[in-house]
Amino acid sequence: MQLTDDDKAMRDGRDGSAVAAAMDLLIRYGEGLGAERLCSVRNVAGTSTQPTPAKNKIAAEGGWNKAYAVINLDCDEDIEIPKMRVPTCQLQHGFSADALNITPYSPHLVELQADAESFASDRGINILATCTPYQVGNLPVRGEHIAWMESSAVVYANSVIGAKSNCEGTASTGAAGLTGRIPYWGNHLDANRKGTHLIRSDVRIDSFLDWGLFGYFTGDVVQEERPVLTGNLGLPSLNDLKHLGAALATSGGVEIFHLPGVTPEAPTVNDAFGHATVPEAVAYTEADRQAAYASLNSQGDSEDVDFILLGCPHASLEQIAQIASLLEGRKLNPNTELWVMTPRALRAVADRNGYSAVIERAGGRLLTDSCPAMSRVAPEGTRVFATDSAKQAHYLPAILGIEAWFGTTEDCVRAALTGKWNGVLQ
Repeated sequence: MQLTDDDKAMRDGRDGSAVAAAMDLLIRYGEGLGAERLCSVRNVAGTSTQPTPAKNKIAAEGGWNKAYAVINLDCDEDIEIPKMRVPTCQLQHGFSADALNITPYSPHLVELQADAESFASDRGINILATCTPYQVGNLPVRGEHIAWMESSAVVYANSVIGAKSNCEGTASTGAAGLTGRIPYWGNHLDANRKGTHLIRSDVRIDSFLDWGLFGYFTGDVVQEERPVLTGNLGLPSLNDLKHLGAALATSGGVEIFHLPGVTPEAPTVNDAFGHATVPEAVAYTEADRQAAYASLNSQGDSEDVDFILLGCPHASLEQIAQIASLLEGRKLNPNTELWVMTPRALRAVADRNGYSAVIERAGGRLLTDSCPAMSRVAPEGTRVFATDSAKQAHYLPAILGIEAWFGTTEDCVRAALTGKWNGVLQ
C-alpha cells in the first residue's frame, strides 16, 4: 500500500503503541482488500462498550485497555489506549439502567457497560448508544469519508446523506478512531457508488409499510449491489428512508441505493448510473408486494401476541409521537408488553413533550441504548411478537426462537391493546 509520511510515522510508533497497533491493523486490512492507500476520515461510529462474554473475560483479567486492544485493535500487547484522534461515537449496545426490572437483562451487564462507557468517554468516544447516530447529532456532510458500522446506519449515510463509508467492523472502526484513517476502497471510490440495477415499482409506494416491503423485495433481488429505485413512488419522509434502507440491508447486503430526484447523488436516472447504459428495469408488482408481506409473516402461526416491538431502526421523535397518539387514554392487554426503542437523547425530548408518560400510562415502555436483537432478550415467556420493522421480523425469530408478525404501526399497537394479531395487507 502507498503510505503517507504521516501514515508511516503512526505505524512506526510516533503517537504511541496503540496508534501503531491501529495502523498495523489498517495496513493489513487494506492489503487484504487490495486497497492502494488509506484515506482520511473525521467521523467514526463503532462499538467498544457492548458487553460480550469474550470482552468481559478480557476486561476482568486485564482491564478495559486490554479489552480494547484485543477486540478493537487485534493486538495482544498491554498498551494504554489514548484519546481518539477524530470524532468517534458509540453505536447501540446493551440495555442501560432504564431497562432494569423491565427487561430480563442482567444487572451485572448494566454495571459492566456503565464502566465501559466511562472508559470510552474518557478517551473521547461520544456515547450516543443508537443505531441511528444521524438522528442525535452525528450528521456527516455530503462527500465526507467516514468509517461507520451498523448496516442500517451505513446505507442511510451513503444514500440519504451522501457520505462515503463501507460497512465497517469493530476492529476497523476501533483503529480508525485512533488514526483518522481507513482503507480507500469500495464505497469510498466514486466509481463504486453508481447504480447497478434499475427497480421500477408498478404499485404506489407512499406509506411506511410499503417503503419497507419495497426495500425487502429489492434487497433480495440485488443482494450486495446498488439499486436505483423508480416508478410510482411518493415523496419519502426521513422515517420512510430509514425504514427502506434497513430493509434493503436485511434481505440483501445493500450499502447504497439511489432515488432519482431525492437522494443527493442521483438528480436523474442517468446520473445514478454514471451516464452508462441504463439496464432493463426489474418490475415490482402487486404480486411481489403480496409475496414480500407473506414472507415477513411466514414465521407467525399463533394470533395470540405476547410482545410488541417498535423502533427498529431506533424510533424518531415523530414515530414516538404517533405511538403515543395511538395509545392515548388506552391500556395494553394484560398479557402483552410493548417496548419502543429510541436513542437516549430523543427519550429526553419525548419525556419533555409528554409522549413517554402517555406510553407508560398505557403500560408500554420507552427504552434506550439497545434492542432485543443486540441484547438477545425479550420479555420472559415471549412466544409471539409483532413489529413494524422488516429488519426485526427477519432476524429476531432466529435469534430468540420466537414467532413473528409484521405490519403497520397501527396494526402493532392494536395487537398490544387486544393481545391478538389481525394485521392485513391493505
